[in-house]
Amino acid sequence: MAAEHGGTAEKSGVAEDLDAAGKGGAVAARSAAEGLAAPARETVRGTGIALARTLETVTGLQLDPLANTGTDPLDNAVGTQVADFRAVSTAALTGPLARGASLGELPLVGPVANGVIDALPR
Repeated sequence: MAAEHGGTAEKSGVAEDLDAAGKGGAVAARSAAEGLAAPARETVRGTGIALARTLETVTGLQLDPLANTGTDPLDNAVGTQVADFRAVSTAALTGPLARGASLGELPLVGPVANGVIDALPR
């Protein structure tokens, strides 16, 4: 019976070794995950910064290259009024472009584009 008792002691030692190895493996896996997370976070942050700078540049460019010239085809407006209804005109749409507005200055698109830029990491 002593051999059997020694056998159980040996099994319990193996079980302890496996348990310790499992804990060590978990620590190693957590350490490896943390080691990979930092470069991934920095990559995402760097991409966000590059995208924000690019969008800032693009939203600041003049959209109509012929704006403020005598040959600008968008420098016109068409309007109409029927009976007592309020007049309808294209000036609200073509006016900002004819004045040389950028994407960030357009009435509907500008606030959306600026909101996207502000949401990106700096």
